[in-house]
Amino acid sequence: MVRRDHHCCPTTSPPPPLLSLTTTLANCDLFEAGVYGGGYVAGEKTTNPAGLFAASGNVTNGDVIYVAMNYRLGAIGFSAGPSFNAEGGTSNVALYDQRFALEWVQKYIHLFGGDKNRVTVFGESAGGGSIMHQITAYGGLKGKAPFQQAVPQSPGWQPVQSNTQTENAYQKLLHLTNSTSLAELRALPSEVIMRANAQQIAYDTDFGQYIYGPVVDGLFSPLQPGQLLAQGRFDKDVRVMVGHNAQEGPFFTPGYITSNEALEAQLKSAFPGAPQSSIDTITQTLYPPVFDGSYPYTSQYERAVLINSEGIFTCNTNYLSTALGNQTYSYLFAVPPALHGQDVPYTYYDGGALPSRGFNRTVAIALQRFITSFAEQGRPEAEGIHQFNMYGPDAAVLKLNISGIDEVRDSNANARCSWWQKSLLY
Repeated sequence: MVRRDHHCCPTTSPPPPLLSLTTTLANCDLFEAGVYGGGYVAGEKTTNPAGLFAASGNVTNGDVIYVAMNYRLGAIGFSAGPSFNAEGGTSNVALYDQRFALEWVQKYIHLFGGDKNRVTVFGESAGGGSIMHQITAYGGLKGKAPFQQAVPQSPGWQPVQSNTQTENAYQKLLHLTNSTSLAELRALPSEVIMRANAQQIAYDTDFGQYIYGPVVDGLFSPLQPGQLLAQGRFDKDVRVMVGHNAQEGPFFTPGYITSNEALEAQLKSAFPGAPQSSIDTITQTLYPPVFDGSYPYTSQYERAVLINSEGIFTCNTNYLSTALGNQTYSYLFAVPPALHGQDVPYTYYDGGALPSRGFNRTVAIALQRFITSFAEQGRPEAEGIHQFNMYGPDAAVLKLNISGIDEVRDSNANARCSWWQKSLLY
């Protein structure tokens, strides 16, 4: 989102087309840039922002300009590996797509009455993970991010650094397209590439894993974002409101994990380059097989769910808050069952019929008002709702639930997340 210049008179001379832009023409105080999720292999930008307009005023007379970007997905956006790079390929090209789109906003949003110095970008899952990669882009060495505020929701990605993984994925892509080089791939019709990409996504990954996503490339992403945040190598002027769900892990955890052996096998599949010492640390020290209630799980499956939740998603929110001196706003979406992605209909609730049974309208309106007020004034507020305090030294998180909205301590302020942040999997 971005603050407008208050003239709010879009020019009749349009900029070069790139993004979908929807606007209301009232006070025009805000701008929202949406980055869609979908595991870096799927997603689209067509979600209706009417509810966000309403939260900033009303649907036809609000204060928001909403911009949604495209970026390339799967093999087309995230191919990598030694051979791919040696042949002139660029890793993380989808992150460059996003950067280009955000720079487009910086260059042209004034033509729509917007203020390029008041941009708030938001996105869920892969969208949130992309935002973290943008905040840490180039290790902070190439100037400020092309936005001033960010709302990453359930930011996540598979922390791939292994040359073996990326090389294998690239070689499989070549095989599926009957190609032997990147030059041959580039000469193929797009339909052939898209078909091979779909095959890899559907068949070449284990349960809950993704074959493509951001990689450490030594340039745009010189290290994992958690490491860059810990080292102070990021844009420190971005203001952040970050959120995660209470149950991020189940969609990514095989139900057949009922033993120590099954858990270790799943970890080795997800992190094939991990040394045995790291696997042992995860299974014996951080998440030991103790099911008496002294840990946040009472079964092997719940243990695996917590590992996936913290290692892939929730710890990322803590990294942002601590890197920014605890001067962030953090929330926990806990409306049962609070699964990964369940908050998206709440972010985009249009004010009409409830989208599902058990949907809580009060939470939806509160979340939308928090997002839009944060974009407008740098702090989230919702009339009649519990005050949204900063994360602070006590790791305060605002919990959104059907039983009430109140403040709790962040469960990610723990030694387990500190270990994951070191990226000791390769």
